[in-house]
Amino acid sequence: MGQKGAETRDRLLDATQELVETAGYFGTGLNQVIAASGAPRGSLYFHFPGGKDQLVGESVRRAGQAIGDALGEPAGTDPSPAEFVEGVLRHLGDRLAESDWRKGCPVATVALETAAANDPLQEVCSEVYSSWETALRARLSSRPDADDLAVTVLALVEGALLLARAHRSRDPLERVARQVHTLLG
Repeated sequence: MGQKGAETRDRLLDATQELVETAGYFGTGLNQVIAASGAPRGSLYFHFPGGKDQLVGESVRRAGQAIGDALGEPAGTDPSPAEFVEGVLRHLGDRLAESDWRKGCPVATVALETAAANDPLQEVCSEVYSSWETALRARLSSRPDADDLAVTVLALVEGALLLARAHRSRDPLERVARQVHTLLG
């Protein structure tokens, strides 16, 4: 694929991510993706012959990787697990506030809407969440309960994002950050 093709594909994925995060899977149509991306209709089907599910799946996978990359270890520092999770909460809270409370987790919306009825998208969501659990487990590897703590912390983060979005407030994120210090301290 040439540079122009790669740019068109990226525009389609960017538009899909934006629309799915703010309107959900069912609130996002292919015509909206085409309009938002400025890509020709034929490009959508050329790059994503599997249609909407392939497009959304790749968008979720890509967004999950971007969040994972953004949450990597800060250069030159080695934060404690609690400080790391606090940084995760701060990063996601900034993202949420900057979007005027429209963008929480890039995976949760799709997971909530499709996991029970769409196996391919459920698998993508599970894959992304598993990668985040693995990253958390690595941060907690010195603890004998690292597996359970990784799932617990991820559930706390996801729940805090949902509540912050619903309340349009950082307060749930800040409360969870304080409790993570108690849990991991």
